[in-house]
This record gives sequence, structure tokens and C-alpha cells, in this order.
Amino acid sequence: MPTYLKNRLGRALLGVAITAGAVTAVAPVAQAAPPAGSVVSPAPRAHVPAPSADAPAVLGRAAHVIDAKTGKVYFSKKADLRVPVASITKVMTAYTVLKQAKPTDVVEVTAKDVRYASRGGASVAYLRAGDRLTVEDLLYALMLPSGADAAHALARTYGPGVDAFTAKMNANARELAMKDTLYVNVDGMPAKGGGYSTARDQVRLAQAALNNQLIKKVGSTRHRSIPETAEHRAYSWRNTNRLLRTPGTIGLKTGFTRAAGYTLAFAADRDGRQLVGVLLGESSSSRRFETAQALLDWAATSRQP
Repeated sequence: MPTYLKNRLGRALLGVAITAGAVTAVAPVAQAAPPAGSVVSPAPRAHVPAPSADAPAVLGRAAHVIDAKTGKVYFSKKADLRVPVASITKVMTAYTVLKQAKPTDVVEVTAKDVRYASRGGASVAYLRAGDRLTVEDLLYALMLPSGADAAHALARTYGPGVDAFTAKMNANARELAMKDTLYVNVDGMPAKGGGYSTARDQVRLAQAALNNQLIKKVGSTRHRSIPETAEHRAYSWRNTNRLLRTPGTIGLKTGFTRAAGYTLAFAADRDGRQLVGVLLGESSSSRRFETAQALLDWAATSRQP
């Protein structure tokens, strides 16, 4: 086993309870109600393997970790529970944009984009009205600081309009067989009920998104600066994903609202395998990263059949 894995695994075993009882000791959490007026039919449930006795404890509401190439499930806890997912919604926003836009396309930021993001306490990239930025730059603004202003600018342009763009997100979810997902906006904020998804569905989305090399590059970037030009002022954005401090980590997106708790879509390349996971409904920001790291380390060394 590589030295960094021994060190990581040792810390995970010391810091995280690893008994099967610890995995199942969390009290059940009520399933989030769908937005008013929506009709929700339960989707067929895939077989969920029992957690291995030596798996890390997961205190969040739900989690799912797989091998992206083979589909092998390493860990699954309430993977089909429908809950709000907060800003990991923006992975679908990026995916939907790049199904129709070129990275070099230019989008002008409007005062409406800025006003929208300033309401309701959403995270912002501090975009300035009148600035003209490429789609690629706006994806960094969307994914690193989780800018709702960037999400609105992209959706307004490529819907066209936010409602039309949200409909495209839901169409893409159906195309990806995300049967337990409903998007009601482009940023995951609780407006209109906030929508819902599941850990299993969000892993499916992460797999598809990581097949796009630009999304993979953006999600893996710790810091991005762009200089001032005649088209826009200078910007500097830092990724909120602490997992990127570990070699081999790919990203992908953090999230938080009061309704959703702390959420995380994550991935890493380990010994020729790409591991992809999602953690939902964690009550501690730091613990979501510790838990995701423990799950990645454990899956990388797991001898499960």
C-alpha cells in the first residue's frame, strides 16, 4: 500500500468509528417533502449491498461511493433518500451549459444577475454588471466560490431564461436515469422548495460530468485568477473544497443550505481507478471532508468482492 494511503487510513481508523453498528446507529431522518404541486412516484430501487463491517462511519443522512468505470458499489447508505442537495445542483448547471455552449462563448453579466445573487444569502462570485466573460471563466465562478450570480447569468443566456434552463436540467436528469431528482432552480437555494435528489442520482451525475474534461479541470482547480481586460475587471476565486489538498483528488462540488445541511460530490483517482461519491445531509462542514476522505481511503484499499 502507498505510504500516503497508510497514513490516511491510519488517521481514518483513529478518527472515525468503524464498526457496523456505528454505521447503522444514526436515527432515521424524515424524507424531505417534494415541492408543492409536484407528483412524485417512487422509482424502482437497485440492490444495495450491506455495508462492510470495517467501513467508515457516516453520520450524514446519505452517501454513495462507486468505481466510476465498473459501477461497483463500495459504500451505500440511504442512497435513494430524496433530500435537498444545495449547491451541488451547480454540477448539473455546468453540465447543462456545456451541452450547448462553447467554452469560448462570451456572456455579459447583467444587473439582474447581480441582484438575484445578492438576495437570500446565496454564495457569490462578486461579478460586476456589464462585464463580459467567457463561458469557461463563468464556470470557474460557478464551481469554485459557488457563485449564484454566475449560475443566473449562464441560465439566463442558455435557457434562454432561468425557467427554460431549469427545464433543460430536468430533461438531462431524465436522460441520465436520475429518477429521484427534481430541479426547481439553477443554484440549489431553497427558493420554490429547493427541489430534491438522492446520493445515487448525484453519483450518476458526477460520473457524467467528469467525462467532460472542462468540468473535471474546473472542479479540480484550487484557485483561479483572471486578469483585467477591456471586457471585464480582474477576478480571483478560491475553491471551497478542502479535499483538493490531497493528491489524486478530482473535486467536485460543495454545498450548504439549512434544509440540505452540508453536501459534497467528490472523486479521486486511486491506483488506476476513479472513485466517485456523494455525501448528503452532514451537520458539520469539516466532518463532510473527513468522512469523504475516509471513504475514499477505505474504498481504495477495500477487498470487497
